[in-house]
Amino acid sequence: MRLASLVLLLAPALASAANLSVCTEASPDGFDVVQFNSLTTTNASADVLMNRLVEFDPAQGKVVPSLARQWTISADGLSYDFQLREDVKFHRTDYFTPSRPLDADDVLFSFQRMLDPANPWHKVAQNGFPHAQSLQLPSLIKRLEKLDGHQVRFTLNHPDATFLAMLSMGFASIYSAEYAEQLMKAGTPEKLNSQPIGSGPFIFKRFQKDAAIRYAANPEYFGGKPSVDNLLFAITPDANVRLQRLKHGECQIALSPKPLDVEAARQDPTLKVEQTPAFMTAFVALNSQHPPLDNTKVRQAINLAFDRQTYLKSVFEGSASAAEGIYPPNTWSFAKDLPGYPYDPAKAKALLAEAGLPDGFKTTIWARPSGSLLNPNPSLGAQLLQADLAKVGIQAEIRVIEWGELIRRAKNGEHDLLFMGWAGDNGDPDNFLTPQFSCASVKSGLNFARYCDPRLDSLISQGKTLSEQDKRSALYRDAQQIIRDQALWLPLAHPTASVLLRKEVQGYQVNPFGRQDFSGVRL
Repeated sequence: MRLASLVLLLAPALASAANLSVCTEASPDGFDVVQFNSLTTTNASADVLMNRLVEFDPAQGKVVPSLARQWTISADGLSYDFQLREDVKFHRTDYFTPSRPLDADDVLFSFQRMLDPANPWHKVAQNGFPHAQSLQLPSLIKRLEKLDGHQVRFTLNHPDATFLAMLSMGFASIYSAEYAEQLMKAGTPEKLNSQPIGSGPFIFKRFQKDAAIRYAANPEYFGGKPSVDNLLFAITPDANVRLQRLKHGECQIALSPKPLDVEAARQDPTLKVEQTPAFMTAFVALNSQHPPLDNTKVRQAINLAFDRQTYLKSVFEGSASAAEGIYPPNTWSFAKDLPGYPYDPAKAKALLAEAGLPDGFKTTIWARPSGSLLNPNPSLGAQLLQADLAKVGIQAEIRVIEWGELIRRAKNGEHDLLFMGWAGDNGDPDNFLTPQFSCASVKSGLNFARYCDPRLDSLISQGKTLSEQDKRSALYRDAQQIIRDQALWLPLAHPTASVLLRKEVQGYQVNPFGRQDFSGVRL
């Protein structure tokens, strides 16, 4: 009944070749992207509705202009001046009609609400600002000022080699200050999260939780109107159903396929597969604040007890490489000389005994119900980990928790062992370190290991102040050593990003960071 009703839901949107339907795996947390950290939310909001001052072009491997057509950086690395485009228009909808193009006031609003606790919009974000907090923007940005109508200056307290790339991340999207003022005057600021306004290639129309998100092409987009007139996100948690919908023409693009589905699509003459190595790491976070996981030897024992090779074969079925540490091997600061933990149950038992737990202990494993690129088969993965831990005396209860609730509770530190994944947004190695291992990120909730160490924090902070790649790599090598020795993660895999498409789809490119761009897609 559910499948039939969703097919009917999709039918009106597929009546014309100018409509694009994308089968996605989950509902977004909302549309005010600054409040959330999941890739699903970024894809549904920042990627289709919004723009940033700059974007990161993975093909060129560098930051490129977007809302800012050019920028200059002072010799001391403390001042960034951005010259804005003058032809950018915000979306026109039945709930907002802009009276002016995007200007410097919109940039100031978008950042000041995250940076300034006294800003009236600062308190509106019920989930806080996880990225801004974990990246320590309030202490990094000394001042943000409007130089003229289309020029802004960021002044930093200290140089930060990651700052420009950071501005390409979804949370740095630019919002309409005029729309925000309209909502605040009406006493409905929460609508920024449910009725979004951006300047991006598509305009928000309607959201039905766990069913669909509808968008219309933005005819006034500064990058040119998209080739498709309408965009539909058909929310389909089951990967098998996503594949079937693709085969039946109910979707033209299917995200996060299972490895077997990729092979099935290769054999179908109506379908094609686009792939690229993903700048991502799948892992199990070990909550270092929960006894006995606060004992380093216990965390090391868990790493030694897990048979990664069996996990890779069973869950990823050849579509991923084994993770030795936090970074994908193509990261420029990847420490090749730091091997991962071998599969050694006997040594795991010995370490548990040394930790005073010769009979093991009880714990929990948290996993999401539906598969994703970073975890194609959550149920099987959790069962494999549970079985391996049982062999060394650790009794782990599996808890399957809906994605939105899992993220919320994990950010509060309620988990023990948490199946999770991280996608770097901009190719910089710090995009793994600061969000996942800094002390500030424990407070914001993104540090799922819940580990705060002054020496590690110092290495991460020092690395961002340097521009020389070799010097940064030396610091990051020491950081990786600490993370490995403390066994904060159980590293799992570096997946291949795969997307399934119907043959008639042209102009789509898989992004190694998991971002989505449908503005150039043609049918």
